[in-house]
Amino acid sequence: MSNEYSNILVAIDLSDESRQVLQRAKEIAARNGQAKLSVIHTLEPLGFAYGGDVPMDLTSIQDQLDEHARKRLAELLEGVDIPQERQHILVGMPDSEAHRLAEEEQMDLIVVGSHGRHGLQLLLGSVSSGVLHGAPCDVLAVRVGK
Repeated sequence: MSNEYSNILVAIDLSDESRQVLQRAKEIAARNGQAKLSVIHTLEPLGFAYGGDVPMDLTSIQDQLDEHARKRLAELLEGVDIPQERQHILVGMPDSEAHRLAEEEQMDLIVVGSHGRHGLQLLLGSVSSGVLHGAPCDVLAVRVGK
């Protein structure tokens, strides 16, 4: 019997709920002959957050955010066997970066957390629905939170 998934990308936001997403991905990897796990966290460029109209250099702030993200990722991955070269902190739009990395690394599954929004929030979209649309492989949305 062949394994369905061999290369899994876990997209996390570094919240405490990321542990649930990581746990689900670990379970899937174990059921699929210890499939390889990679993890991605995407930082939105500060220029996007401030509309790109801020007349100042935001490089040092972006570097601080990157360093904080790396520390938080290390905390979340404590006890999870994911080599450093498969841990990715990128700057960009979360859905686009997940799609790009999944395609480059030939991922066959992306695992992402979802809060199961309804109504207007669902229509407005979310990161998990952004990852779902246009993904080059299967996507599993793990319900987190409530």
